[in-house]
Amino acid sequence: MADTGRGSRRMSFLVLILSAVAFSSLQSLLVPVLPHIEHTFRTDQRTVVWVLTAYLLSASILTPVLGRVGDMVGKRRMLVVTLAALTLGSALAALAPSVGWLIAARVIQGAGGGVMPLAFGIVRDLYGEARVSRAVGVLAAIGALGYGAGIVAAGPVVDVLGYPWLFWLPTITTAVAAVAALFVIPDSPVRDSRGLPLLPALLLSVSLVALLVALSEGNVRGWGSPGILALLALAVLAGAGWIRTETRVPVPMIDMAMMRRRGVWSANCVSALLGFGMFAGFSFLPQLMQTPPEAGYGFGSTISESGRLLLPSALAMFAVGFATAPLVRRFGSRTVIVSGSALGSLAYLGLAGFHAAPWQTCVAMTVLGVGLGLVFATVAGVVVGAVPPEQTGVASGMNANIRTIGGSLGAAVMGAVVTNRVSATGHPPEWAYTLGFTALGVALGLGGVAALFVPGPRGRLVEGSPRDTASTGPDAVPSGRAS
Repeated sequence: MADTGRGSRRMSFLVLILSAVAFSSLQSLLVPVLPHIEHTFRTDQRTVVWVLTAYLLSASILTPVLGRVGDMVGKRRMLVVTLAALTLGSALAALAPSVGWLIAARVIQGAGGGVMPLAFGIVRDLYGEARVSRAVGVLAAIGALGYGAGIVAAGPVVDVLGYPWLFWLPTITTAVAAVAALFVIPDSPVRDSRGLPLLPALLLSVSLVALLVALSEGNVRGWGSPGILALLALAVLAGAGWIRTETRVPVPMIDMAMMRRRGVWSANCVSALLGFGMFAGFSFLPQLMQTPPEAGYGFGSTISESGRLLLPSALAMFAVGFATAPLVRRFGSRTVIVSGSALGSLAYLGLAGFHAAPWQTCVAMTVLGVGLGLVFATVAGVVVGAVPPEQTGVASGMNANIRTIGGSLGAAVMGAVVTNRVSATGHPPEWAYTLGFTALGVALGLGGVAALFVPGPRGRLVEGSPRDTASTGPDAVPSGRAS
């Protein structure tokens, strides 16, 4: 590796922070403005959901591939490529003349899903085992801050600069981050020269696209219609073919042997359910808040007001992210993840029953932010600590991929529930939101059940590898500063 002195590591970590903020804010900038997009492009709620789903679907496919390529050719190089794709997708979105163009641009932005796993891999290259968990937790917390900043900034940006600047500002930020990464971050010291998992990626793509289109169109065309049944059958067959292929090809997209590590498969189950609840909830809450009271619910909030109502959740995620490492050292990863999942589940169930006043939403969202912050930061450290250094990119990419798959499914399911029918007021009935938030609460509750299988304090990080007797497996969060 190039110079890895303290100053070099500090500058590299600052660039990773900038990349994480750019990526996470781009994820959330559209959250409060989905109703605005629906109105601007004169489309319907079912179609506008694809502005979110297309991004998540693209990220589901590209994230593990980019993580794999990063392990092959160098994580810095792929981080630059990923940030460049985000820059291009953001510019195209800013110029979008139609919702179809915007959805296509979001597909390109899906490459941004590789930012966080590549950043986690670079952190491990920079700091080694001694400080990786703390540094990963800091990055996860910074990502939460960027997410919150995007939610709050969306309204003022639209009001002052206009809707296209929701994409021009990220275009500038990601371009700066890409140039900085190219010149500041040292090259990866560990490479894996095996090839790319193209066939598994293709099969997974077919399966996910078929499933998500079926979920999106089932209420419209009828769940028993030949087209929907054919899509569901295709999703099952392609999914079965993907799993079979993964066990036979020389270079799998997802290493099934790695998946058998307890620290990996348990964390991935948690991430899938976390993604299911997190992305769907944040996507549909602004729509509920912006619904006029004449519909029998909703606050008639503006974009800025709905963003401020979501801010407590993002701030809680950010603050908790910094506190997670000492909590893991004290109580263990399993306890922290179970507790966070339980809090998130209670928040959604509370929101399902009590959303008549803004303060009720703020309380629920704050509790949700605390829960998500505990889970998000801890799961990342469990995965990174469960695999050898040469598999960091693909393992963290796989975890992010599974989270976005869960998110795409959650958004599709929530969309199917909420857009199932429209009341006489022209808005979804209130019971649809109640049912949707209840489903999200159940999903996070199941995440807590899955977290019970996370290795306890006596487990090893990497099966079969030597460890200091003071190390405590995935629950070991070594002390030390991130820079």
